Amino acid sequence: RCVVLRFLKSPPNQNKTSEEILHHLQNIVDFGKHVMKQFFGENYVHHGEIIQLPLDFVRQLCLKIQPERPESRCDKDMDTLSGYAVCLPNLTRLQTYRFVEHRPILCIEIKPKCGFIPFSSHVSQEIKHKVCRYCMHQHLKVANGKWKRPSKYCPLDLFSGNKQRMHFALKSLLQEAQNNLKIFKNGELIYGCKEDQDCVSDWNELARHLKPFFFPSNGLVSGPHCTRTIVKELIHVITMTLLSSTDACRAGDMKTVPVSQGRSYCEASAFNKELVRNGKHKLESSGLPRGCLLYKTLQAQMLDMLDIEGLYPLYSRVEQYLEEFPEERSTLQIDGPYNEAFYEKLLDLSTEDDGTVAFALTKVQQYRIAMTAKDCSIMIALSPCLQDECSEQRPVVLTSKSRFTFSVSVLDLDLKPYESIPHQYKLDGKIVNYYLKNVQAKDDPVMSSLFKENEDCTLVLHTV
Repeated sequence: RCVVLRFLKSPPNQNKTSEEILHHLQNIVDFGKHVMKQFFGENYVHHGEIIQLPLDFVRQLCLKIQPERPESRCDKDMDTLSGYAVCLPNLTRLQTYRFVEHRPILCIEIKPKCGFIPFSSHVSQEIKHKVCRYCMHQHLKVANGKWKRPSKYCPLDLFSGNKQRMHFALKSLLQEAQNNLKIFKNGELIYGCKEDQDCVSDWNELARHLKPFFFPSNGLVSGPHCTRTIVKELIHVITMTLLSSTDACRAGDMKTVPVSQGRSYCEASAFNKELVRNGKHKLESSGLPRGCLLYKTLQAQMLDMLDIEGLYPLYSRVEQYLEEFPEERSTLQIDGPYNEAFYEKLLDLSTEDDGTVAFALTKVQQYRIAMTAKDCSIMIALSPCLQDECSEQRPVVLTSKSRFTFSVSVLDLDLKPYESIPHQYKLDGKIVNYYLKNVQAKDDPVMSSLFKENEDCTLVLHTV
């Protein structure tokens, strides 16, 4: 039936009752249905439905998939006791037109991450107003051994709406995929990084898979030129689908922070550095079309109006209140239900703190939505179509030798836990401090000429 089954996982010895599991899954479905659909639109969000499966089938399934799970994920066990799961469409397939399912399908999954620079006055370190979180975090991840090299990808380039910058961002993702890009062919992963491993981006191998899609008549010679041409075509197609609007619904029209409030480029972006090197200091920012999924994603991300530094004291205010009145937790809807009333409260965009718990809670919930949008994945499914089949109703994207019908979806839309806010606060400090100490000091021309990397320095002390 081309569906995906999603089961809850939990640490060993933390078995929840069937009722608790059902309640948790119901929250996930409701949150997608009543909240994220409002932000992203009907066509982009697939919230799924809860189903109950025979326990014997679930146990067999668990045994079958266990060897396939990455080691880093095996600290949690799949729920095999309740039989409940969420049934979702397989987003590596086309979502709009079932009848072309016999065609080969290409799917690109992108985790775009946060597409703006904090504009909040609560930010304590000036560097956060210049360099984006993703670019700073790269250095800490490399230092911790998570990745071998920093990626040249910068989310602000992708979210710029400027095709040149978007092409550069996508090319950087293809060079260093980390866990921000995966490519599937007929549902099978053909390109992307296994977690915590060195990503060797084999473009020739990728081009071999993609050639029938982009050059069906085989008129192109093989070799590096062929590979480069195919990768270029792929980047063009991804850019065009990301800028397209396939949803007529009004979602995304909610009044949020004007994008112009933050700066539209990141000083650490390799694209920006290249411009500066060539003597150009002005980055063109074309802006995103209002209907496209990137625009809607950015609008949801920008609900983080105070930055974690401005948000953390408000979280502490809510915590203090809950210590005094623990019974209020359900009234405040911290753990759901995620219904229309929950969504309505998110629409209050005032940043004037009136000292109340209600204000603090609204900002906390908006921050959780923003964090969810910063961590979502975009799935682009493409299927070749012939000229006479491409009717007006279907979104179509053209390349030099072929045409594709496509669907764009968004997934990984679980609400970020309320309890994770202290962790986010600490992590933010770590990322910024590491960057200031180890990267910016080296980038500073005065500092770097004084202390050349890897050179011994002698400190001479004179008596005074």
